[in-house]
Amino acid sequence: FSPEPGQTAETDHKTKQELFQTSDRCFACHNSLSTSAGEDISIGFAWRPTMMANSARDPYWQAGVRRESIDHPESRAAIEDECSKCHMPMARYQSKFDGHEGEVFSHLSFGSDDRMDRLAQDGVSCSLCHQITKDKLGTRESLVGGFVVDTTRSKGEREEYGPFKIEDGQNRIMRTSSGGYRPTEGEHVRQSELCATCHTLITEALGPGGQKIGELPEQMPYQEWYASDFREKQSCQSCHMPVVQEPTRVTNTLGKPRDGMSRHVFVGGNFFMQRVLNRYRADLGVWALPEEFEAAATRTTEHLKSKTALISIDRVDVSGGRLQAEISLENLSGHKFPTAYPSRRAWLHVTIKDRNNVVFFESGALNPNGSIQGNDNDADPNRFEPHYTEINNPDQVQIYEDIMVGANNMPTTGLLTAVRFIKDNRLLPKGFDKRTAEQMIAPQGGAMNDADFMGGGDKIRYSVPLGNAQGPYQVEAEFWFQPISYRWANNLKPYNAMEPQRFTGYYDAMSSGSGVMLVRATAAK
Repeated sequence: FSPEPGQTAETDHKTKQELFQTSDRCFACHNSLSTSAGEDISIGFAWRPTMMANSARDPYWQAGVRRESIDHPESRAAIEDECSKCHMPMARYQSKFDGHEGEVFSHLSFGSDDRMDRLAQDGVSCSLCHQITKDKLGTRESLVGGFVVDTTRSKGEREEYGPFKIEDGQNRIMRTSSGGYRPTEGEHVRQSELCATCHTLITEALGPGGQKIGELPEQMPYQEWYASDFREKQSCQSCHMPVVQEPTRVTNTLGKPRDGMSRHVFVGGNFFMQRVLNRYRADLGVWALPEEFEAAATRTTEHLKSKTALISIDRVDVSGGRLQAEISLENLSGHKFPTAYPSRRAWLHVTIKDRNNVVFFESGALNPNGSIQGNDNDADPNRFEPHYTEINNPDQVQIYEDIMVGANNMPTTGLLTAVRFIKDNRLLPKGFDKRTAEQMIAPQGGAMNDADFMGGGDKIRYSVPLGNAQGPYQVEAEFWFQPISYRWANNLKPYNAMEPQRFTGYYDAMSSGSGVMLVRATAAK
């Protein structure tokens, strides 16, 4: 975890004013909370096994930053500054306030007593999110880590926002225990626009000498949500921070029951990384307990299985020596599925069995190494599966994903090499009109011209030769999800640096658990 040669740490830079506190200052009062049924809803304990809390410890992110720094060495300092915006936001914001650039690798000495290291390692923490003001929220300027923290107030007057009105007595307690922050009612903490500040990323493609040659809408879940029916129904927080359905205390110190407390579970999609962090906890300096990580990973998979998609086999016909099946997928989420970081993919695994229960057709099986059978991109980094309207043989796989290309029009997993998406057929949310959507969130490739691919889901046909197989026939369709795909992980292997080599070792050791089946349907004919 040491800096590269010639890279200096920020440990001795002078702080004009301390803008943030680490999460341990909040835990004393905001843990030991439970519902009337005994469910533990402690805010600190719920947060610390999340990807928010571990954003700086994430070994895949660290490997990605190192890879980009190797690909674009002349831009190394700028890359670390940009990538620390949302993965080490407190340290980066403090650094910029103090007149320094943000750094990544100089802050990864876990166990360090240095204040800037501790701020960096605390990830997306209490003192960051609850100090974001409503200024500029929802504007282009607020995106890509453009949130605003008020730096004009002196210690003792710095406001930390929450959704509730705070009585004077509790105000005094928090100002004392937190080191001078003043709890302030701010309804904007419930708005999706707050989440959008970091979960909207537009990356700049770099050419020779670090010159900007293009940009890529890398992550746009907020814009996808805004273009859907969910904009009028649910915020990001209502799904990813589900509300406790009874009045409950928010603090264990003189707290009174309040309606509308949000669980700080930040449930998302990366169950795999939560288990990586748990298994390699000693390497990565994690704080959460093993049982907390496993509970969080289980919560994530349960969320994925219940809140993302439905599948059905609408029709099965046998004629002319072929079996034809029509499969429908419905997107239940308020954004594309998958959404956000482009290493994520979902796909159909379809099998057809004969009267003797023997499989005579299979498309989309997940291999133990994390690759998908028949997927061109897993077999060859320069190829990829197109969007299909009909599948006829096992080498064709319907994969819902986004594929980036560089200026040479070849597929890439380098964020700062990519200039556009050549394929984006991720399932659209309900109400999303692909014909009128902004270019940055519109489908790309064959999905754009597929009449069955529309807001809310997709339909696809399988037409399979029967050969000598005898009926009755059993069709089984499974919908799978993988947060870090085989190609994205394996493209890191050529980089001879600690972080990429370490992560690919983790991936290889755990790849058999890199995917999860979300939903399943069967039909007989």
